Amino acid sequence: MAKMIHSMIRVLDEARSVDFYARAFGLAVADRVEFDSFTLIYMSNAETGFELELTINKGRTEPYALGDGYGHLAVSVDDLDAEHARLTEAMMAPGKIIDMAHGGAPLARFFFLTDPDGYKIEVLQRRGRYL
Repeated sequence: MAKMIHSMIRVLDEARSVDFYARAFGLAVADRVEFDSFTLIYMSNAETGFELELTINKGRTEPYALGDGYGHLAVSVDDLDAEHARLTEAMMAPGKIIDMAHGGAPLARFFFLTDPDGYKIEVLQRRGRYL
């Protein structure tokens, strides 16, 4: 059986992205691998073994075109309202909280946050399938 271990995104500024993911989600650098033309930064926290891989292509100065294929990363939290308030206070501009139902039953409660490179992160209340 396959085990998902990480997802990779390309970022322009290593320090800015590492700071964003540390402040927003408590991720810390688990490993940093330097190559001649690029650097790989693996970020994680104690909540899960799944990692976010940040790829920094050296010499790149133009923002990446995210295109229309990228959707979002998702994280779950114990207290959505508290996280929304914390991120708002930290001036990270979270989107509005959305309550989504399906067939008349609650399905998900979430908001989106955008990282410095324009990637969307869905922040979900832990419940149901979103544990």
